[in-house]
Amino acid sequence: MERPLTQHMRPDGKALSLQEYEKTGGYQAARTALKMAPEEIQAMVKNANLRGRGGAGFNTGLKWSVVPMGDDAPRPKYLITNADEMEPGTFKDRMLMEGNPHQLIEGMIISAFAIQAGISYIFLRDEYRTAAKRVAAALSEAYDNNCLGKNIFGSGYNLELHLHTSAGRYICGEETALLNALEGKRAIPRTKPPYPQVSGLWGKPTVVNNAETLSNVPHIVKNGVAWYKGLSRSQDGGTKIYGVSGRVKRPGLWELPMGTTIRELFEEHAGGMQDGYKFRCLIPGGASTEFLTGEHFDVKMDFDSVMKAGSRLGTGAMIIIDDKTCPISVLYNLEHFFAHESCGWCTPCREGLPWVEKLLKAIEEGQGQPDDLEKLEMHGEFLWLGKTYCALAPGAMEPLRSGLKLFKEDFERHINEKRCPYGNGRIF
Repeated sequence: MERPLTQHMRPDGKALSLQEYEKTGGYQAARTALKMAPEEIQAMVKNANLRGRGGAGFNTGLKWSVVPMGDDAPRPKYLITNADEMEPGTFKDRMLMEGNPHQLIEGMIISAFAIQAGISYIFLRDEYRTAAKRVAAALSEAYDNNCLGKNIFGSGYNLELHLHTSAGRYICGEETALLNALEGKRAIPRTKPPYPQVSGLWGKPTVVNNAETLSNVPHIVKNGVAWYKGLSRSQDGGTKIYGVSGRVKRPGLWELPMGTTIRELFEEHAGGMQDGYKFRCLIPGGASTEFLTGEHFDVKMDFDSVMKAGSRLGTGAMIIIDDKTCPISVLYNLEHFFAHESCGWCTPCREGLPWVEKLLKAIEEGQGQPDDLEKLEMHGEFLWLGKTYCALAPGAMEPLRSGLKLFKEDFERHINEKRCPYGNGRIF
């Protein structure tokens, strides 16, 4: 089984140096790409069906194709890596940046060239201190060895790449809020259209891609479209870094073929439940996705299959819920996070999420009322898609809406017994 993103990472957990990375074939794809036409690279990535690994799953090459090209296109253009990774339960980008930062840098060189961008940023969350140190060291090596800066590899192409360590908020995962933060403004989402590919950072054409997404690009250029699509067990190209957390025997991250089933991830790689615990349900793609149950174990973990099952692949980070953890407590913790992280820009999100949090807290502490469930259902509708300025509140409603159905008996017991039947236990 091929694992292009992780196969060369050091077993001691230290980052690959530039010299070590080049011994594995590193930067050869960049040298090849700089001799190609930018539109040719765009077509390769599009045909490989590399879908965005940040959660939305949009075709990467198609996203690039919207950028104005040619001599008359506005300048400068920007390429930005979204490495904010604030989605609860998700830590794949951190592993990639800490273990092989040059892979990301090479992916950014190729991707920036494909849209003819001259300036790039890695937008990194403040808490990723180790990743910041290792990325900064890799950038210094890259500049010293003509991998960045003027006339890269003698190709005539110039690219400035900067590391931007953000103060950090969940909303910065939304690409236009990220752009505002990068400009030194309040991190709030922008109206779309115009889309960033046309008018983004400082009003210029800008592409924002996830760190895992861009780390795939060198391997597509190096090995070709057919090879990349052949790595997958689904229509989505390539491999995926999946994560599993919760009371399993082996929580962690694994690079596996896109389309690996939930069962394989849970049983073979995560080792199943810890002794003394039973599986109850899972969140498949980070905190802002709907719950799935044991009946979904044979669902493939790819974008379309998980969607058909009633949830979203998201970041591919499964959170396992066990039989001894109060599901209402889980929902309360999730909604507490989302309410805290609301940027406050639109009324439904700013006012609605704290109400959801308040209602769940009351239910969990034995103070819930019978009509609280109706109020929670109402918020699930009022904070849904198309009714808020961005996807933060709808994302917060995904686990709530599914949880109200899946945990109905638990909700009723909390309200009728005026206590938490699980002893008010919280897992986070």
